[in-house]
Amino acid sequence: MPEVYLAKGTRDFLPAQMRRRLSATDQLREVFTRFGFEPLDTPAFERIETLTGKYGDEGQQLLFKIQKRGEGALRGEVDQALRYDLTVPLARVVAMNPALRLPFKRWQIAPVWRADRPARGRYREFVQCDVDIVGTDSLLAEAECLAVASAALTALGFASFTIKLNDRRILAAMAQAIGASGQEGPLLVAVDKLDKIGRDGVSAELASRGFEPAQIDALWRILDAPAGNDATLAHLEAHLPVPEAVGGLRSLLGLAESLGIPGDRLRIDPTLARGLDYYTGPVYEIALDEPGMGSVAGGGRYDGLIGMFAGKRIPAVGIALGLERLLTVLEERLGAAVERPAAAVLVTVWDEARQAASLAAVRTLRDAGTPADLYLGELALKNQLKYANGRGYRHVVVIGPDEGAAGVVSVKDLASGAQRTLALADLSAALGTDLA
Repeated sequence: MPEVYLAKGTRDFLPAQMRRRLSATDQLREVFTRFGFEPLDTPAFERIETLTGKYGDEGQQLLFKIQKRGEGALRGEVDQALRYDLTVPLARVVAMNPALRLPFKRWQIAPVWRADRPARGRYREFVQCDVDIVGTDSLLAEAECLAVASAALTALGFASFTIKLNDRRILAAMAQAIGASGQEGPLLVAVDKLDKIGRDGVSAELASRGFEPAQIDALWRILDAPAGNDATLAHLEAHLPVPEAVGGLRSLLGLAESLGIPGDRLRIDPTLARGLDYYTGPVYEIALDEPGMGSVAGGGRYDGLIGMFAGKRIPAVGIALGLERLLTVLEERLGAAVERPAAAVLVTVWDEARQAASLAAVRTLRDAGTPADLYLGELALKNQLKYANGRGYRHVVVIGPDEGAAGVVSVKDLASGAQRTLALADLSAALGTDLA
């Protein structure tokens, strides 16, 4: 038999895992809807020019490109790519639909693809859960994004996490302050890796990108801010001429607390960069307060992105939750997934002569809204009961010669061992009570 492998960075999800994933996405949809966000979906792939030039040099290298097909296509020519995130496709949608009423609040839960190196909680195909608000400059939009993400994490059972905040204008001012105007891109890319490669690693990368030792030292004097949000903001005000950005962060802290986020979860972090090129204002990341996981959500304001498609400025802000990392933590907490059937009731088939009675029973259950499975394997009853126990069914319906003659069915509770006889018409109501 030939060996069969998954593509690197992808996964199969067996039924027990899929139930957990569907439960999580159902909870997220409920939270997003409760906050007034509307659903949206976009194609899995986009025209290459839609995605090119939106993510920075490193992000550009992670695009899964699709070669052009058909008559006249040149060897190696690329005209499309799998979507890298859900934000750029949203920008295209807004530009193509000028009749959308603004502000427009949308949510989307869908897979994205990145040609990245797989690691714990990091895959080449993964699901993002995005909320975005298009068409307003108000800081209330940032606060709303933080509030909905906080509520979503709480709904999933995460009680301890930290929301880190910064502003891209502060980072741009840092570049100017250390004499590196025009080098904001390399500076952002390096600083964004601080939690992965540490201070020495960032300094080494900056040096490799042409930054002078004096510039690197000056940068750390700015980044080495005292602890505490008020002290950090005062430190930034003293070192950088960006009153609008610092004042905006101070206001955002208050708005976020007014929307129910505890103040001790909010932390100003001047090292937070968010590596994507399209951010223009406040940026934020959410990290679980447990070792090894890092960021599970992130976003910010991107006022220039939609204008690249629409030809006019349309402000926007959003945040994305990484479902894969969140589920990795949940699975580790709960241990191995227990296999459970989609239905709690298995209808057995005694023999071919009584098959019609079993079909009538399963149809009665399903028509009444009770999930029910029909046994499809070997007909020996002992095999069917063994299968039911192994799969975790709670109830088994048996229609043998005696039940058939009396026009009734037997229902066995596999948890207690109790058995009772019911009229077919009463079956769904009786089981519905037991399953509630």
